[in-house]
Amino acid sequence: MVLLRKLRSRRFGFATMKTVEDANAVIEKLNDTEIGGRKIKVNITEKPLGVDSSMIQAEEPQFVDSPHKVYIGNLAKTVTSDVLKDFFSESGNVLGAKVQRTPGTSKSSGFGFVSFSSNEEVEAAIAALNNAVLEGQKIRVNKA
Repeated sequence: MVLLRKLRSRRFGFATMKTVEDANAVIEKLNDTEIGGRKIKVNITEKPLGVDSSMIQAEEPQFVDSPHKVYIGNLAKTVTSDVLKDFFSESGNVLGAKVQRTPGTSKSSGFGFVSFSSNEEVEAAIAALNNAVLEGQKIRVNKA
């Protein structure tokens, strides 16, 4: 996948190539050329678009839901479900943790959920970790 982006505009487009070699050839030929009087930047995207979302979700551990869970807001984009699970495990028996992802991508939506065995563990997590700093950001923890 090659990303076509105009330098002086927020407009962009995508073109799908059959091979990496084809993508590199397009980049070499079109990067820093002009279209409509504007210079364009052509590069490869971080993650291919159109990836089956089940493949992306398979990268995340299976979330075990429970009626005893907390919502975590203001998550750093670098936080993973495993990091969330480890961070909250000091508050009780974590059954599952998940960082919500933008549909069709692997990008964090900035919030997640952690499920516990009991309401007491939920209350302990809120008391101990609301406004705590996780990977450089102060998180919000509330009942889900």
